[in-house]
Amino acid sequence: MKHFPLLLEFVNISFMDRRAKGIACILSSAFCFAMMNMFVRLSGDIPSIEKSFFRNFIAALAAFVIVIRDRRSIAIKKDDIPLLIMRSVLGTIGILGNFYAVDHLVLSDATMLNKMAPFFTLILSMLFLKEKLPLKTMLIVIGAFIGSLFVIKPTFQNANLTASMIGFIGGFGAGAAYTCVRALGKKGVKGPVVVLFFSVFSCLATLPYLIFDYHPITPLQLLTLLLAGLAAAGGQFSITAAYTFAPAKEISVFDYSQVIFTAIIGWVVFSQIPDMLSFIGYIIIIVMALIMFLGERKETGNAA
Repeated sequence: MKHFPLLLEFVNISFMDRRAKGIACILSSAFCFAMMNMFVRLSGDIPSIEKSFFRNFIAALAAFVIVIRDRRSIAIKKDDIPLLIMRSVLGTIGILGNFYAVDHLVLSDATMLNKMAPFFTLILSMLFLKEKLPLKTMLIVIGAFIGSLFVIKPTFQNANLTASMIGFIGGFGAGAAYTCVRALGKKGVKGPVVVLFFSVFSCLATLPYLIFDYHPITPLQLLTLLLAGLAAAGGQFSITAAYTFAPAKEISVFDYSQVIFTAIIGWVVFSQIPDMLSFIGYIIIIVMALIMFLGERKETGNAA
């Protein structure tokens, strides 16, 4: 962990077990991604692919610096490359889908679609990584998802169907990508390498669009996109660390805290006051997270 950004240094404490570190990282990720979506929306009318390029370019620079600091971390095995490519392809789909939804739907609908990612991660981890998913855990995750619906109150009857489907596909791509991150972590691939590989891949995938159909941006828009990239880099390192510390079934429910962070940011930046249904959603999400955390703690204590 000493080679991760200062954003994650606070989790490198000896008395914290791997699950606690995973929870801390995923909370950090949720906050960073909430900030990223805010900056993406503030950047204005710029194509989603162009926004994606800047977001990943900053993350690639950050990962490159970290990898250079420790040359040993860049070493990867030949049989890790297919999984890295799969993670990168799925992650790129997830980003493009999320940014497109943020640009073409109301922010609450786009957030809800993106929050399908932890659910997909749980299911795919169970199917492909053979991680057991107890019924209690499934019910808790479903409860957290229901809580998020109270908060964001999706209105698909008024939404653009194409944008909604693209956002949904983006949520699946992100969930599948995090499953690959978990598999890579089990194989010992360093987090900075995963982030660097993905970020460079995504930049190269979107670069042709910028070359042939670049849309000029103002200095203020550039600054906003750079800030989105910095927030995304923090979120990417955090989520990568989270799923290398602990399995999805133990920590993915905490990713729903992004809904709360988004509501707070919306209130502070856009003067959006949550209604009663939103507060009900907050309570549900927090209760589900506490049940998950305390339940896992109790099982660990009994096992000891």
